Amino acid sequence: MNVLLEQWPAFLAAIVGGALRVGVPFLFVSLGECLTEKSGRVNLGLEGVLVLSAMSAFGASYWSGSPWVGVLAAALAGALLAALHGVLCSLPRVNDVATGIALMLLGTGLAFYLGKPLIQPQAPQLPALPLGLWSDNPAVRSALQVNSLLPLGIVMAALLAWGLRTTRPGLLVRVAGDSAQAARALGYSVSAIRIAATSAGGAIAGLGGASLTLFYPGSWNEGISSGQGLIAVALVIFARWSPWRCIGAAALFGGAGAIGPALQSVGIGWGYHLFNTVPYLLTLIILVITCRPGSVAAGSPGELSSSS
Repeated sequence: MNVLLEQWPAFLAAIVGGALRVGVPFLFVSLGECLTEKSGRVNLGLEGVLVLSAMSAFGASYWSGSPWVGVLAAALAGALLAALHGVLCSLPRVNDVATGIALMLLGTGLAFYLGKPLIQPQAPQLPALPLGLWSDNPAVRSALQVNSLLPLGIVMAALLAWGLRTTRPGLLVRVAGDSAQAARALGYSVSAIRIAATSAGGAIAGLGGASLTLFYPGSWNEGISSGQGLIAVALVIFARWSPWRCIGAAALFGGAGAIGPALQSVGIGWGYHLFNTVPYLLTLIILVITCRPGSVAAGSPGELSSSS
């Protein structure tokens, strides 16, 4: 405890820096799921999307020599797997949840199989944004090396919030999510809208996979995701289906996941694995509070509420 009090500036910087690093995958995956659920569909296969995108990003960066090619490959892989989910869920008598679980297994299985040659090599990484130049403390400077995809995630959240509120495609997504009958009455295909929204959501979530293997932790292995794709579903509920709130929710979960490494950075090793469970504990708390029988979470799309 004395060590923590003596080094609290470095500890605080490590928490903030960790929140910015660890929170980036949460941000992209939650934004992708937010868009998907706004159309009235749940994609539990985002864990598979995240893992397959992470492997695709690492492989494309390794073979092309450019991390930005890896980012594009991650978005494409995420969009393709999510599009498959959207198409399957549009078939008669197909359940979203069961299909999502199947796609999660497919995505992780493909990633594990195709990614075996990529476990040892090192791929070119995304450049870091040095936000700690104002400080003379090396620990602060190191902690505030931020993922260059973070500004893109914030801009994407702003564009998604604006698009859902003011544009015609955004209105159609919200209509399909709130009332499929109303969308059909207007002459639009609910299936087509949901497939498009699910595919776009998968592409956005794929960027989260790219940030895992091309920045932090910056390597490919079969345990790279640690369930972040599934946690994103609870994170969207916590954010009340708002892209703006997804930023704060991702920072909260990122900060929770950074507690263990932050303590290690100041020389405190006890309870490391215990503190690593904090994001999962937060997920359980959110689900218990928001998913009570007979209650509807505020901001929930109408179609999801009626199908729950």
